Amino acid sequence: MTTELLTSFSNALADAVAAAAPGVVQVQGRRRPASGLVYADNIVVTMARALGREDGLRIRRHDGQTLDAEVAGWDPTTGLAVLRANGLEIKPLTLAAVPARVGNVALALARSWSNAVTASAGIVSIIGGPLATGRRRAIDQVLRTTAPMHDGFAGGAFVDTSGALLGVTTASAIRGLGLVIPASIAWQTAASVLEHGGLKRGYLGISGQAARLAAHQKDAIGRDEALVIVGVPQGSPAASAGLLVGDVLFELDGHVIDSPEHLLDLLAGYRAGRDAALRVLRGGAMLDVRVTIGERPAE
Repeated sequence: MTTELLTSFSNALADAVAAAAPGVVQVQGRRRPASGLVYADNIVVTMARALGREDGLRIRRHDGQTLDAEVAGWDPTTGLAVLRANGLEIKPLTLAAVPARVGNVALALARSWSNAVTASAGIVSIIGGPLATGRRRAIDQVLRTTAPMHDGFAGGAFVDTSGALLGVTTASAIRGLGLVIPASIAWQTAASVLEHGGLKRGYLGISGQAARLAAHQKDAIGRDEALVIVGVPQGSPAASAGLLVGDVLFELDGHVIDSPEHLLDLLAGYRAGRDAALRVLRGGAMLDVRVTIGERPAE
């Protein structure tokens, strides 16, 4: 490749960064600053894990202006969060007209701790999916790229050589390749979250621990492990449903529960106010308990 072609290609990449950069903002939560993408008027999409909290959030524009933000909702399947920041007044990013192809050169864009735009180049290495993100949940398609990314790239932009959006960077990797959520999935998710008023995290309010069951308990439920309830706070949905310390919880709407993590994973897909069926073992008796799922308090 001649010097002229290299220079032309280099300038094209710089132009792509310049075109997309205003639509990439800094998100300030409890953790280190991450990135976010302008989806619509006053609306930003980012990764939920980058927030660390649901209050005291701030959005920092490319020109340094900082705005208060609030969580409009989040999606447990993709891990995307939608934020609302009045006065943002930034043109939304343009979606790529042509889907990414394996081998395409692409750029990952983010905001550094100082709010400077940060770019990383690579190729689209793999287009695959579905990618399981929890029991009963999966992202239909994901991109993986050779572009190097650090934690600040969570919620950043993955753009083509014109600066059009191909996906949302997660700052996660699989076998050394950065994971990207395709823009079509991210934008559909954001639209759904806004339309339905946000997805609320389900909450029972119990404390529990995984335990291997005694022989007679194994015979009763047909499994070796379940969740033993060790705490039921007053006023929690679990208390209202009549759950007690010492109950052995092993099913939620027919889905097996064998650890606190598994219960939380299941509850992430539930809306507050939804009724659910629990199966518990109390002493030697099998009980069916109805519970109204609550909303998990902000941390």
